[in-house]
Amino acid sequence: MQRYQSLPPQFYLQDLAAITGRVCELRVNPHQAEADRAARSWFNQMSVYNDRNKSKFLNYGKFDLFAALSFPDADSMHLETCIMFFFWAFSTDDLSDEGDLQSKPDAVQAGHDISVSVYTNPDGPRPQYPYAAMFYDLLTRFRGTSTIGAYHRFIRAFEAWSSSQVTQSRNRSQDRIPSVDEFILMRRATIGGALVEAMIEYSLDLNLPDVVFESPIIKAMSDATTDLMTWPNDLCSFNKEQSDGDYQNLVFCIMHERDVGLQEAINILTEMLNQRVDDYIKLKSELPSFGADVDVELEKYLHALENFVQGTVLWYYLSPRYFRGVDVTNRENLVVPLFEKGAF
Repeated sequence: MQRYQSLPPQFYLQDLAAITGRVCELRVNPHQAEADRAARSWFNQMSVYNDRNKSKFLNYGKFDLFAALSFPDADSMHLETCIMFFFWAFSTDDLSDEGDLQSKPDAVQAGHDISVSVYTNPDGPRPQYPYAAMFYDLLTRFRGTSTIGAYHRFIRAFEAWSSSQVTQSRNRSQDRIPSVDEFILMRRATIGGALVEAMIEYSLDLNLPDVVFESPIIKAMSDATTDLMTWPNDLCSFNKEQSDGDYQNLVFCIMHERDVGLQEAINILTEMLNQRVDDYIKLKSELPSFGADVDVELEKYLHALENFVQGTVLWYYLSPRYFRGVDVTNRENLVVPLFEKGAF
């Protein structure tokens, strides 16, 4: 990875929220403060971080804001679960992204196996392993109001997401940069797009039959919205990840595969994002009917999914997790100074 040790002192980023905003609406949940207090009380009981790192995780993450922007129509109880979901997902992701298990695929696999036991043995005791204990609590709340279909979709999504964490850790341990196409497929799993979709169903108590999710158009729309969340993440998190020496990022994959510099790779990925919005618009125009009752539920689901995409992209800018010390008030052609190595 020696060629990536010397990067330009800054790069320019277009307003990614304006690009996704061509099709995705931004709205805010009014229950943010109430739900956050309850979710933090729960998270504070988990032995995931020491006090200093926990404060950093919560204050840099702004996960309450993330949930409020991403689940605007959830009631307070469901929004609390959504914030708990973010606490669990991001702390688990950090464990393999930048924590003790960053380049230890066998240890990541061991953690995955413990979490799997939560749903393969649902009558078993709550695990001692804190990440699995959070997952146990999350599933308990999810089962409380979700449909069986949504619950099974969440479990399948967890299996894909957790397995992708193992794969990503293995790539890091081998200093391997995947091809662009391979990385896009892997990132659809590591971003947890299918987990998000199941959480959207849960957040609104939607009742969608399995046949909807078996539709080729719905599957293609799912891939598109996941890319609309993932590619801006790679653009916004690039600075933090290069500072950490983490090259599992689509920007690096484009640089490597196309033999281009940083700014050109960013420009290429930004244009790919524009095209992906066009893809989604076209797919939505081809949406089939599943019957009047299902179509009403599906319209709510897709609108909520679009809300999630837009809330997510805006959160990337508002969280110090990615833009610490950078003024993001004007996001048009944003100048981003490159963080020094180890800045995080």
